[in-house]
Amino acid sequence: MIAPAPGGVLLAVRIVPRAGRSGVAGIRDGALLVRVNAPPVEGAANAELIEVLARLLDVPKRAVTIVAGERSRLKRVRVEGMTVEDVNAKCRMPNAQ
Repeated sequence: MIAPAPGGVLLAVRIVPRAGRSGVAGIRDGALLVRVNAPPVEGAANAELIEVLARLLDVPKRAVTIVAGERSRLKRVRVEGMTVEDVNAKCRMPNAQ
């Protein structure tokens, strides 16, 4: 789920668009489950995902990048400037590399 990468970390994220509220909803199938209010149209859900993760991890939005799965519910997200330990502390999740 969380893997170190040069200059940051990679996260496995499962997104649920058109949710009632935006936010992290736990872990599903080894991926961080994030619900977003936006529909999966014209990149709206991806943009909101970046905002939710940036707010959760306390990093600027420019530090969060979707590197795989841009049109899928299962995505790989790169977060620059963080370590696996930093992400675990912010998310309060067990270390699952």
